[in-house]
Amino acid sequence: MSVTLAGAGWRRPRWRLRALLREALGVEHAGARDVAVRGVAQALDRVRSGSIFVARVGQVVDAHRFANEAVAAGAVCVVGVRRDVETWFGVPYVHVGDDRWATSALAATFFGHPSHALRTLGVTGTDGKTTTATLLHHLLQGPSAIPTAALVSSAAARVGRRLVRFPGHFTTPEAPEVHGLLARAAAAGASYAVVESSSHGFAQRRLEHVHYDIAAWTTFSPEHLDFHGTLEAYREAKRTLVRRAAVSVLNRDDPAWEGFAEAAQRVLTVGEDAAADVRAEDVREGPAELRFSLLADGERHACSLGMPGRFNLGNALVALAAAQLASGQGWDLLAARLARFRGVPGRMQVVARRPTTVIVDFAHTAPALAKALAAVTPTRGGRRIVLIGAAGERDAGKREPLGRTAIDAADLAVFTEEDHRSEDRDAILAAMAAGAEAAGAREGERFWRVPDRREAIAFALGLARPADVVLLCGKGHERTLERGTEVLPWNEAGEARAALRALG
Repeated sequence: MSVTLAGAGWRRPRWRLRALLREALGVEHAGARDVAVRGVAQALDRVRSGSIFVARVGQVVDAHRFANEAVAAGAVCVVGVRRDVETWFGVPYVHVGDDRWATSALAATFFGHPSHALRTLGVTGTDGKTTTATLLHHLLQGPSAIPTAALVSSAAARVGRRLVRFPGHFTTPEAPEVHGLLARAAAAGASYAVVESSSHGFAQRRLEHVHYDIAAWTTFSPEHLDFHGTLEAYREAKRTLVRRAAVSVLNRDDPAWEGFAEAAQRVLTVGEDAAADVRAEDVREGPAELRFSLLADGERHACSLGMPGRFNLGNALVALAAAQLASGQGWDLLAARLARFRGVPGRMQVVARRPTTVIVDFAHTAPALAKALAAVTPTRGGRRIVLIGAAGERDAGKREPLGRTAIDAADLAVFTEEDHRSEDRDAILAAMAAGAEAAGAREGERFWRVPDRREAIAFALGLARPADVVLLCGKGHERTLERGTEVLPWNEAGEARAALRALG
């Protein structure tokens, strides 16, 4: 199937069931009727009349148990890994060897492979993905109200400046949502797409059929070992992006950069390192901004970024270089757009400056927490107060390091819940407390355990004096709090503002 580039009358194709199965899966199913297909769904609540339902088998749930309901809701075909099944509740059943791959193949084909119709940029890294992706979208979209760039990230999804809501709680959405948003962008005439591309997204094949022109890589450190099993498996999932992209922008200041360069087709490096292709010099940190000189193509350009934290320098350099590669725009124009960037919700987000400074950040690993705390600067005589938790059903090995880091990098720490899910909340907090005690702190003097997060925020703010900085970490932009079997609405910045009002 030929693809028409966005901006030149791109249209999503219309599919009949028999043709879509043949094109996407290479399957000729004798029982497939010549009916219109109107969507691809891997969850029951996403099924509409005319959908293909992929009954995926997960670690906990086998979606075949919902297949009858999917057909009743209008599914015209069921796809899954069961053998020797020809029909399911009156509709064709198609056997596949890998149901996650099939979901991706069907979604990409149904939406007309829109990543090929756009200049698609992937962003990956242990830390900094969301900030870099959001900044890159800002640089490519520019001030125009006409959509020129799309964004798929954990903080937000956008077509141009318009916000798009995704179901679920993932850094990388499921394949039908990814390709659906890219198709909307291509149909609107956009030229670029920025896709935050997580290791889970690659390992679970949600991004299997996304075509990448440019890879943007930020950092690498141990994370998600509960899912990937080993550090090497995690690294390999991350390196998928640089293998697939024609050119990769790598942060040379991160020690792991060479391992990613080895896997890349072509490399452009950025950083403060003297050997970087695009380099920053004369870096100056302010309470809420960074200023630096950008050296690129033999010229020097003055740059400013309205976000605190030296670590955001690498994010800015990666975004600037990737935007220039994608668009060919001049460095001065990109520097001017950088100066107008107003940050990312939940990423070093300043919630209040009086009576004390309150900042919300997503840092949830020990390295990210250390960087976030190093980035905040109390007024003379002030203290750093941090609130942090650790997620349940995730890497238990990072809990004690989080407790140690909180004590090493802050003056006072409050340990609280953070999506403990089915795990015992008190046991998670006990592990963090053990890390704090190993760092030499005593409970009740330098750290406290307050299990309820809302109460913990009020407690942390109650500890603060006017010169202090309170850093609320772990939830950032997320809109839910997973407490046991409950999924509660959550807004960290809003909770902080409410606690400040209650404190008067």
